[in-house]
Amino acid sequence: MKTGNYRYVVAFLLFIAGIINYMDRAALGVAAPFVKKDLGLSPSALGVTFSVFFFGYAIFAFVGGHLADKYGPRVIYTWAAAAWSVLCALTGAVTGFGSLFIVRALFGFAEGPMNSTTNRTITNWFPREETSRTIGFTFSGQTVGSAIAAPIVGLLAIAYGWRVAFFAIGALGLMWVAAWLYFVTDLPKQNRRVGAGEIAMVAESRAATVPSATDKALPLHVYLGRASTLSLGLGMFAVNYTLYIFLSWLPTYLVSALHMDVKRMAFVAAIPWACGFIGYAGGGVIGDFAYRRMRDPLMARKLTTILPLALAAMALIAVNVAPNALVAVTLIAVAVMMLTCSVQSCWATIHEIVPETRVGGVSGFIHLLSNISGIIGPAATGLAVQYLGGYSSAFAIASALAVAGVVAMAVYVKRPNTSWATLAAAPGSKRA
Repeated sequence: MKTGNYRYVVAFLLFIAGIINYMDRAALGVAAPFVKKDLGLSPSALGVTFSVFFFGYAIFAFVGGHLADKYGPRVIYTWAAAAWSVLCALTGAVTGFGSLFIVRALFGFAEGPMNSTTNRTITNWFPREETSRTIGFTFSGQTVGSAIAAPIVGLLAIAYGWRVAFFAIGALGLMWVAAWLYFVTDLPKQNRRVGAGEIAMVAESRAATVPSATDKALPLHVYLGRASTLSLGLGMFAVNYTLYIFLSWLPTYLVSALHMDVKRMAFVAAIPWACGFIGYAGGGVIGDFAYRRMRDPLMARKLTTILPLALAAMALIAVNVAPNALVAVTLIAVAVMMLTCSVQSCWATIHEIVPETRVGGVSGFIHLLSNISGIIGPAATGLAVQYLGGYSSAFAIASALAVAGVVAMAVYVKRPNTSWATLAAAPGSKRA
């Protein structure tokens, strides 16, 4: 049976993929107190295993996005999700630092294509006017995964040992792959369940507001070297730097710095990620509202990226002077909410500065730049904890990076070649 809203099925599957992906990724951080003791790892060695994930992840964020442009998001997502699920399960079989290092490195390669391929899928399936809230909804699954990973992995580790959790969530990923292959095609017109009205609506919206035909013909490397692209990369670097140190170190921070027991930590660690869900979903709605209401849609995307990132910077500084654990966790939750609010608008901004045929490649390159933060952040945090007196310096560095991202995006993110006034005057350019 054909439907006029089948794109929401695709969005739901992308949302579930985000949950599973971040459960897989967050599991090691949650299980870290057990893994560290069982495998005899030092804080710096644990930080290295967190960071090695991001070498392959950053590279394949770009490679995966480019391949999604070339071969379609369906096949790229299939291979990536199957590989990361198997590698997650294999994490439960490691015997020491060496095997954990290797599995974690390969795991990063497998998970790399996810976000850029998600953005490419949204480009194919959704009208421009729904971009921000669709990104917000689908990416919010990542914070749900991070939130539920804490109690699920923590309680499984207490009851059955930490290895069981990795086997279980690896199996969930393979189940998702089967559903993805059954329900999703690269384009709406290829899917027998999609109605003609929905196909026409998406095609008309995507054709109405794009960079000029001349710009569309440019090779990929031209877009990668633009100041707008590099500035978005720095902005997303700043966002991800903090998200990744929380993803890797928050459970350990709660146990060692705020002196919580493991059972309490398993539930408290979910609070910031629950607020991150609000940031993704709520920020997406606000972003699309601003997009429809403001005369310049690029400015709308920039404002809904920059303002929450600035607020996150202030919250991170305030954590260092929090008088107790309740205030510290509240400020961390506010920071995560603002960061996720910012990042979904950052992804949506890409749709305003590059043509549709380059969204996957440029998204992947920006994601590559942003994920260098994952290589640096967790390891730097481990070194700071071990050698520089704790977590306060790590939060200060994260705040400074957020300010740098705000300045770069405010000054350098611009639409190339074609002004919005020209685009708005073009036939069929009226936005809903």
